Amino acid sequence: MKRKRKRKKRIKKRILKWIVLSLILFLGASATYSAYLLFKTSAVAEKAQKLLARGEKSEKRIKPVDPKYDNISILFVGIDDSEKRKLGGKTRADALILATFNRQERSIKMVSIPRDSYVYIPVEQKQDKINHSHVFGDIDGTIETVEELFDVPVDYYVRLNFNAFIQIVDTLGGIDVDVPITFTEQDSKDRAKAIHLEKGYQHLNGEEALALARTRKIDNDLERGKRQQLILEAIIQKALSIKSITRYDDLIEALGDNITTNMSFGELLSLYRYALNGGIDIERYQLTGNDMYLNRTYYFQLDEQNVQEISQMLKRHLELNETRRAFFQNKAA
Repeated sequence: MKRKRKRKKRIKKRILKWIVLSLILFLGASATYSAYLLFKTSAVAEKAQKLLARGEKSEKRIKPVDPKYDNISILFVGIDDSEKRKLGGKTRADALILATFNRQERSIKMVSIPRDSYVYIPVEQKQDKINHSHVFGDIDGTIETVEELFDVPVDYYVRLNFNAFIQIVDTLGGIDVDVPITFTEQDSKDRAKAIHLEKGYQHLNGEEALALARTRKIDNDLERGKRQQLILEAIIQKALSIKSITRYDDLIEALGDNITTNMSFGELLSLYRYALNGGIDIERYQLTGNDMYLNRTYYFQLDEQNVQEISQMLKRHLELNETRRAFFQNKAA
């Protein structure tokens, strides 16, 4: 009996030893892989980073912001950089969404800007379609135009092309979207009627999501903007919910050469940690206006009152007035 007990104890010790050893190896591998991901993300972020000519601070800010502590704004710019659609070798801004982030409220407000909006473009020194701001002034010109339109700072930008869009959605395993309308659209390679989607809630791959985001012949730019917001929200929610850490490796790889931003690796990391701390409330807004033709060219004439209302809403969400008041009170003291 004693021998059996001793033997059982030895077996238990061996099992415990292997369990502990396996756990150590697993944790070590996880730490190594996490370190690898961190290094890879840092390298991609450095490669993707393109600073603005204005420097790190918007002229509408008193001091530079830090995503760890401050409310911030990000302009998402979608471009079609295919040779077929370039204008004089330059790309137009095909999709524009301004998003403001409020840390305390844990909320995001997204405003879609129709690509044909008739606005004042500082780099041109005249009124023109807002998507031409990218042609004449690159990303700096587009940011300056959006700041002029809403009188709010654009702290950061994320510019991505169609390839990045498709790869991000596919890497996430697709997204779930309530498609608002039945339609047929060409794919990213311009093959006519390659994508057909029925109205209703469904799972979309990258090509299908892009078709939903870019189609504009079935209705108008306002509805197109709403669809783009739906897709961006679905991507954000899916990215925050993915459980497999290996997905992040593929996601980082997908961004590669197809995205540029003025955010540093540290700023991207702090923004991601902010998103992981709990649920995020996302609200979508749309600019209103009317169709307009000048010299046989189509424009979208924005409703000035609506622009002002959106501007005030964004300022409140960013708490700009409170920030300025606190700054000048501290300075006076």
